[in-house]
Amino acid sequence: MCKVFAGQDPEGYRLVNRSVRIGGHSTSIQLESTFWTLLDEIAHRQGMTTPKFLSTLYDEALEINGQIPNFASMLRTTCALYLRDRQPVDGEPSDLDSKAA
Repeated sequence: MCKVFAGQDPEGYRLVNRSVRIGGHSTSIQLESTFWTLLDEIAHRQGMTTPKFLSTLYDEALEINGQIPNFASMLRTTCALYLRDRQPVDGEPSDLDSKAA
């Protein structure tokens, strides 16, 4: 099982900086390229550009929680929640199951 994780393409964990406008301010967010790929997919599924999705997410989280101590971490957990909700139906093998065998 560890070979699936250890053998991953290093491009997936290469750090990528993107400049975005959030809350009326330009800022730079650094995430691994895999997270940017997922955020692009999530934004597309929401019918938004990635910058618009990030800005909307930030505004909504700020409204709900009053503060966002670490937006980059919030984006990573957003990706994890998105993937968790895409888990296969019981009985269907996942990609990890087939690679681990």
